[in-house]
Amino acid sequence: MGKALPLEQRSYWNRLAAQWDIQLMVIPALLMIFVFQYIPMYGVMIGFQDYSLFKGFLDSPWVGFKHFSAFFNDSDFSRVMRNTIVISFLKLLIGFPAPIILALMLNEVRKMFFKRFIQTISYLPHFISWVIVAQMVSSMLSTDNGSVNMLLVNFNLIEEPVSFLSLPQYFWSILVMADVWKGIGFGSIIYLAAIAGVNPQLYEAASIDGASRFKQMYLITIPTIMPVIIIFMILAIGNLLSAGFEDILLLESPAIREVSDVIDVYVYRIGIQNQRYSYATAIGLFKAVISIALLAAANYAARRSGNSLW
Repeated sequence: MGKALPLEQRSYWNRLAAQWDIQLMVIPALLMIFVFQYIPMYGVMIGFQDYSLFKGFLDSPWVGFKHFSAFFNDSDFSRVMRNTIVISFLKLLIGFPAPIILALMLNEVRKMFFKRFIQTISYLPHFISWVIVAQMVSSMLSTDNGSVNMLLVNFNLIEEPVSFLSLPQYFWSILVMADVWKGIGFGSIIYLAAIAGVNPQLYEAASIDGASRFKQMYLITIPTIMPVIIIFMILAIGNLLSAGFEDILLLESPAIREVSDVIDVYVYRIGIQNQRYSYATAIGLFKAVISIALLAAANYAARRSGNSLW
């Protein structure tokens, strides 16, 4: 009998058959994606219809780009797009580097007990729902015995309590800080895993050459994990129009809607509460197309560095 070929030299179907047990493990995930991600795409057609629940998908009249045109000409368009872009950029500017910085700082901690304690404390907010986080933020900023107002009054920084969540000029800052606090710890896990894969001999060689810990971080750690950073940057740019939903929906109020209305919340209010299904679908499809274009552009730009999604 001839010697069997190594797995990497076999044909595609032979490799697939040799790994049948592993491939079976993937099937449930593929089915879930197909059922919950691809089948619902059939409903995108109502963005081009005057959809009626009683007439259904097939009998509702087709209106072409009527709802897209209505959104672009709506008085809310500029406000919604401005808020979406500004909040997304703030979250990208502050929220994206925050887990990287935390991971780099934790990597420099030598006391394992202290390191694990900080990791546990920073991971915990991720497992708290936005409903509870929003209630915590509201309680802290409350004018009635809220801890923030009490602290500011006691330090004579303000004369009387301020209703922060009712003032538009504070909303973006509060939202971004709450988002960073909730996600910074869990987001740092991937970067800590990437840092753990750095060859220790590089640090030893740099230390022998007299490089400080900061220089080792700057010259070794960051360049080594840069491919991971670039991949997540591509994904973040692709989600640039996803400014948030749960956090904004739970923290906003009619008094600050001028600065809190973003695409996702606007679609929810127009589509679900006002039952304008076709109009909301058209807005969601517009967002999806722009997101795909941003993702492709970011991936194309990153390809020059040798790191891209495809």
